[in-house]
Amino acid sequence: MNIEQARFNMVEQQIRPWDVLDHTVLDLLFTVRREDFVPEAHRALAFVDMEIPLGHGQSMWTPKLEARVLQELAIRPTDRVLEVGTGSGYFTALLAAQAAEVATVEIVPELAAAARQKLRAHGITNVETHTGDAARDWFDPSGFDVIVLTGSTPLLSDAYRQRLREGGRLFAIVGDAPVMQAQLVTRTAPGATRSVTLFETCVAPLVNAPHPAAFVF
Repeated sequence: MNIEQARFNMVEQQIRPWDVLDHTVLDLLFTVRREDFVPEAHRALAFVDMEIPLGHGQSMWTPKLEARVLQELAIRPTDRVLEVGTGSGYFTALLAAQAAEVATVEIVPELAAAARQKLRAHGITNVETHTGDAARDWFDPSGFDVIVLTGSTPLLSDAYRQRLREGGRLFAIVGDAPVMQAQLVTRTAPGATRSVTLFETCVAPLVNAPHPAAFVF
């Protein structure tokens, strides 16, 4: 397989048609090597429009979803980022390439360890990889400029809105299968946020994601 041709085709045939036109994002897709973060058994599928299994019931996002979310977050060089669900570490690497620092939390210890090793191997030093459950909250008194949930959640915990600094952005996929809404929440002022629905999609939920209270007759 011609790796660079496959990467070029991924960008031109999958990602640009999904309205990802930010040159900074597109350039990153050529410099951060996606194939290095794909499990060996699935490396031939690194540039295919599909979710790639990581084991432990987890999977990588499709390339176009990764690129679109990165574009929507509009990360600045001074941003402090929280990623809930490290997975392969690839999206973590994309975040780290644009942000000042990234805190990433993975509930599966094996995935957290593998991602930490891959990030270190790529010389990425502005990431702190944590093993833990952040589906409902991740306490940090400093707050974050960007928060991204890489698994869906039937109910978006309000705790994450409270963690956003003013001007901060939160990306989450909210709802239940088969149709979920990708939402971008922006903190506009102390105690105030604005939410915009970006598109519909369907991804696996975060482990221990909160659910709305069941109605009891």
